Amino acid sequence: MNKKIIVFGNQKGGTGKSTLAMHLIVSLLIKGYKVAAIDADAKQGTLSRYIENRIRTKSDNPNILVPICKPIFESINDSVTIGQRMDAIEFVELLSSLKNFDFIVIDTPGHDNNLARIAHSFADIIITPMNESFVDLDLIIKATPNKNNIQTSSYAEAVWNRKKERAQRDKGTIDWIILLNRMSSVESRNKKELERILNILSKRLGFRLARGFKDRIIFKELFLSGLTLLDSNTSQSHMNLSHIAARQELADLLNTLNIQ
Repeated sequence: MNKKIIVFGNQKGGTGKSTLAMHLIVSLLIKGYKVAAIDADAKQGTLSRYIENRIRTKSDNPNILVPICKPIFESINDSVTIGQRMDAIEFVELLSSLKNFDFIVIDTPGHDNNLARIAHSFADIIITPMNESFVDLDLIIKATPNKNNIQTSSYAEAVWNRKKERAQRDKGTIDWIILLNRMSSVESRNKKELERILNILSKRLGFRLARGFKDRIIFKELFLSGLTLLDSNTSQSHMNLSHIAARQELADLLNTLNIQ
């Protein structure tokens, strides 16, 4: 399929996946791309509700661009094997129905399930937001006081397995990006040590390290209106230097993804 499939994934909630996904979707729409969103975390439905809020706001502002959004639920079949097969069939059919789109952006749950694994295996790009915390790092490596004794943890192993699945299916490759997100504005020794370890791990585990958004209240406020920092009427007179800096952070993310 001649398109880019971008998956936001992490086996931990609260890292900002849905907010990042929404901002990426809107930035791609503004650039003129045809963009579809898949909410593979439809049970929680944060991305779906974000887009529903945006549709309501559009009634007062027709210029707001809204993506197609398709929620998908994991099978509840009593047979695990049959359920997994049904998930795979439904997911492939959904991708096929979106074949005319330039980008498909997929939000996944903050835990491991079959649907998340399938979505990851079809990704061209996996973006893993993580807070600047050794708690979040523990999902990628088994963090110990001896930082030189590094063993991969659950999520890193899951991504490695999805890379193998993708290669076996169509000889495709997956670009894995770990994004430090919800960053504090204060430089700390903990933050520097975390980045040092991630830079070492990037070569060993095959990911690129990038920076996402700093932790800003405006992201929580925008959800109710379905808006992003890229919308011309966002906060209007309330825009300040912090919001402008956040727009630059998004532009930097697009550069990381090599999206013009």
